[in-house]
Amino acid sequence: MARSTRSSTLETRGARLKLPIAKKPLFVKIGPGVGLGYRRNRTAGTWVARIANGSGANWTKAIGNADDFDDADGTAILDYWQAQEKARTIGRGERGAPSAKLLIVKEALGAYQADLGTRGGDIHNVARVRGHLSQPMLDRVVALLTSRELRRWRDSLAKSLAPASVNRTTTALKAALNLAAEHDQRISNRRAWETGLAIIPDAQQSRNVILADNVVRQVVAAAYQQSEEFGLLVEVDAVTGARPSQLARLEVQDLQANRSDPRLMIPCSRKGRGRKSVTHRPVPISAALAKRLAVSASGRPAIAPLLMKPSGEPWRKSDHYRLFARAVVAAGQDTAEVTIYALRHSSIVRQLLANVPVRVVAVNHDTSVAMIERTYSRYIGDHSDALARAALLDTTEPTADRVVPLHANR
Repeated sequence: MARSTRSSTLETRGARLKLPIAKKPLFVKIGPGVGLGYRRNRTAGTWVARIANGSGANWTKAIGNADDFDDADGTAILDYWQAQEKARTIGRGERGAPSAKLLIVKEALGAYQADLGTRGGDIHNVARVRGHLSQPMLDRVVALLTSRELRRWRDSLAKSLAPASVNRTTTALKAALNLAAEHDQRISNRRAWETGLAIIPDAQQSRNVILADNVVRQVVAAAYQQSEEFGLLVEVDAVTGARPSQLARLEVQDLQANRSDPRLMIPCSRKGRGRKSVTHRPVPISAALAKRLAVSASGRPAIAPLLMKPSGEPWRKSDHYRLFARAVVAAGQDTAEVTIYALRHSSIVRQLLANVPVRVVAVNHDTSVAMIERTYSRYIGDHSDALARAALLDTTEPTADRVVPLHANR
């Protein structure tokens, strides 16, 4: 344990209360790169830790109130010796060894991306966050982030993004900051992002575009006009309702075409926490689509991508954007409304209206029953109303002319 540093000016409450009220703390050096400061207030003073950042500068952080009027409790109210120990703890890394400079937001995002990669998560979540952070915010020390600046950033996103997109972006940043805090005990400001990056309520209101079957066929036909490879991608999406990221990970071995009931083993999405126990789910496809996929994949290894671009390269997450927009225009639809996700939404609604149980629809589309019910409740309501109406009891007495004899006279 490091030797405590004496200070006749700060170690007793009587000496501290003789100091003038001031905004600037009075500091004493208590270790290499670590200082303890005291700011005299009109009420109880504040203890402040000052830590060297390893680049010739310092950062400061309030660590508690001084025991000027109340007895120290070792947590919120600290005496001089307790404050000194807490400042040393903050200034050191785990196991008491001197730490490197504190993590900045950019480095926290990098660590989170590596963690996602290890756990099989979607690293594009990190790219989404980086694209919306300014350089000063990327260079901000995580331990110094405040709820006010994070709330300003969140609100700025809402000017150009839908509420649901804002929530997805802020959730990814919170996950990165939480991971950083878990590995560095000096980061003690979790409340800053819990408050500043609070989700926007009621953001999950359904604004999904549902296409009629004839429109879906027109979009698929327009995709085939651009290339056979792009046509296959769009048709598989329209038939299975899978996400583009799932289609990009399909392999030749995932096609089960030599069956009376052909199907695709669709890879599970990388949404959610941790690794999923089920990595692929069987989704039925038509015999005609299975034959086209088998011809396209002929001669390729089992682990090769099933869906390929005309160049022979696998489809990446965003490769379809411009091509799909052209297909939408060719089908007479608005590109501002219809994206490739409209095929997924249409597939879900098509199955709901065809009396497929909600649980089966959820499994086929790699989502939850709760999400189906929340997002497509209108269509579930229409469907359940039609089913219930067919079973309604008619309590009116039948009239004579409505009675049909069992054996009509001929």
